[in-house]
Amino acid sequence: MTLSEYLAARQRQVDAALDSWVPSETTPPQTIHRAMRYSLFAGGKRIRPILCIAAAEAVRDDPAGVENAACALELVHTYSLIHDDLPALDNDDLRRGRPTSHKVFGEAIAILAGDSLLTLAFQVLSEMNGTSAECRIRLCRELATAAGTVGGMIAGQVHDLEGEGKHPTPELLEQIHRAKTGALLRASIRMGAIYAGAGEEQLEALSRFGDHIGLAFQIVDDLLDVEQTSEVLGKTAGKDAAQRKITFPAVYGIERSHRMAEAELECAHRMLEPFGSRARRLHELADFMVHRRA
Repeated sequence: MTLSEYLAARQRQVDAALDSWVPSETTPPQTIHRAMRYSLFAGGKRIRPILCIAAAEAVRDDPAGVENAACALELVHTYSLIHDDLPALDNDDLRRGRPTSHKVFGEAIAILAGDSLLTLAFQVLSEMNGTSAECRIRLCRELATAAGTVGGMIAGQVHDLEGEGKHPTPELLEQIHRAKTGALLRASIRMGAIYAGAGEEQLEALSRFGDHIGLAFQIVDDLLDVEQTSEVLGKTAGKDAAQRKITFPAVYGIERSHRMAEAELECAHRMLEPFGSRARRLHELADFMVHRRA
């Protein structure tokens, strides 16, 4: 199976699981469920849930049911996108090539749709059949920490907001992106490993892989905002510079940022050496994430 075939198969697996967890558009109150599904099924790449599944596969053959844990990651990721696009935050009109949630449903429903997706993520983790209570607790803790205010996604968003217009420094840049993007990507890897029953050494190696690939992913994201068009990205290009955000190109320049992304990718590959061929998909996903064009 090629990487493209693998990605397509895993996307279908995750989408089917998401469809089973998220109430239908005809379930009252219909408006909120339409809004949740509008953003959730807008054509995202499902990078975080697929990383979760691939990490589980690196630890154990056929980790049945891991797609449910993967769903929780996509629910939290989509909630964060809905809220990030709101006028009070990034004020964006375009996401995944379509009008953002608040443009279609209004700000109030968009806020509630994000809230609903976040809440559902933890319901999913708590209700996974065939998973031990200890594992479910660990997964809930992992996701909550990654999405939270101490080194997590919300912390990164706050640092990002407060950093707008400030002089860009390496210290502030790392503070923002280790939390804003890196924390949830790292959690994606760790949750797959935890679900599959990884030992301490395996979990540590995969955590380090997540650190490196998370940073590389953000560097590339910052570069794409500078180098690509809105049509290619499916979201408004050039927003970072317009809002005077602290980004890798702003701190290090474009050429050095490209070199930094490749260095992080190389480090990520090294972290997978203990897994041998079992980490094939993680290697391929790492290359895909860093060399993507959108």
